[in-house]
Amino acid sequence: MPSSKSKNKPKPSQSKLKTEIFSFEAIGTVWEIHLQDINPNGKDLLLGVIKARIDEFDLLLSRFRKDSLVTLMSKQTGFHELPEYVIPMLNLYQQLYDLSDGQMTPLIGQMLSSAGYDADYSFKPKELKSPPSLDQALEIMGNGINIKIPTLLDFGAIGKGLLVDLLAQIIASFEVKDFFINAGGDMLQKSSSSGPLRIGLEHPEHADEAVGVAILNNNSICGSAANRRAWLDYHHIMNPKLMKPTNSLKAVWATAETTMLADAMTTALYFVAPGKLKQHYDFEYFIVEEDYSLEVSSGFPGEYFIAEIESVK
Repeated sequence: MPSSKSKNKPKPSQSKLKTEIFSFEAIGTVWEIHLQDINPNGKDLLLGVIKARIDEFDLLLSRFRKDSLVTLMSKQTGFHELPEYVIPMLNLYQQLYDLSDGQMTPLIGQMLSSAGYDADYSFKPKELKSPPSLDQALEIMGNGINIKIPTLLDFGAIGKGLLVDLLAQIIASFEVKDFFINAGGDMLQKSSSSGPLRIGLEHPEHADEAVGVAILNNNSICGSAANRRAWLDYHHIMNPKLMKPTNSLKAVWATAETTMLADAMTTALYFVAPGKLKQHYDFEYFIVEEDYSLEVSSGFPGEYFIAEIESVK
């Protein structure tokens, strides 16, 4: 089952700089990292630091690992310290929880697991229960979380985007100025000379077709579609109040300066009107509605193909 939220397809850069591409699997998806003009003497060290950060992140925040901090917090109350880089993600979850009237929540983990998207990937649904409210279950405190009620957390709506940003910081610290990261459809590009990338936006029902193109130029793009990570009558975007998947949209893409924000917006747009989110965050969006009509922000960097959309209504 595909684990990426969208199949954005980059066209190769036209730059003459030497590019090395590294592919690997981590946190349930396929990664590609393109590095231009990297110092050969530092390449192995850089890749080692990248993989160490991914391992640390996974050990902290994965609900699929029995030895993770998230699994421990599902069983044990009390204060749990977290690295400083995790705190902005927690604060963003709190903001979006409030803006969505509790519909976008990290407390969705147990519901996803009960629906079958569990640590064993059984895809065998059990009885679903609504999660508690965020203030009942936990409190974000300084450098960590105080767990009041043992609850299985899920950071999938923002976590991968945050991890992409963290790896970008590591790559930049090695003085690599031109690079591209694709983490299962969550993408970041930094360019000093290679120019922008054209990213194909995959049709939510026809994988060999595109509904539009986004221009990625020193920013990030993420996508979310209900046909990704879907099983039986479920998919990964669950409404905790209705205890069922949300089917209001076919697909969503968002661009932003950071991958964490773009990733967050692709889920938030299923629960919050774009105009309301735009009052709080700097991002652009491309939405395919349930009836295949489009809603695209005026600043979205790209183009869309109306004919292809209308032909499959």
